[in-house]
Amino acid sequence: MTSVTRTEPRVVRPRAVVLATVIDAALIVLFVAIGRRSHDEDSALVGFLTTAWPFLAGAAIGWLAARAWRRPLAVWPTGVVVWAVSVVLGMLLRAVSGQGVQPSFVIVTALVLAAFLVGWRALSLLVARTRSRRHP
Repeated sequence: MTSVTRTEPRVVRPRAVVLATVIDAALIVLFVAIGRRSHDEDSALVGFLTTAWPFLAGAAIGWLAARAWRRPLAVWPTGVVVWAVSVVLGMLLRAVSGQGVQPSFVIVTALVLAAFLVGWRALSLLVARTRSRRHP
């Protein structure tokens, strides 16, 4: 039995890249909105953006580090790298900009962003596999 080796790179639709980028950004914005609301912080745009920018910047760097445009829907490495860099760089940027990085906030951020940034990709993979089994 011979094994098939794929020599050509998999073609990624530009629409998938844009969609994944928008979903990641929207989920980070949702995380910030939920957090600010749960702490009864005002909804002023400046306060919202001050909270959001470190994580959005972290996600952007995570996209570059993972070369996410190659496999934007992949749980590994894309989702995991984007999540990890979003959390780590987001916290570092918060710290250097004078925002809080209490341990409880770091833990909650890591868990919620894992569920969001890795979770939607895992769900997408599950749906795709289920569809492919139903329609061979």
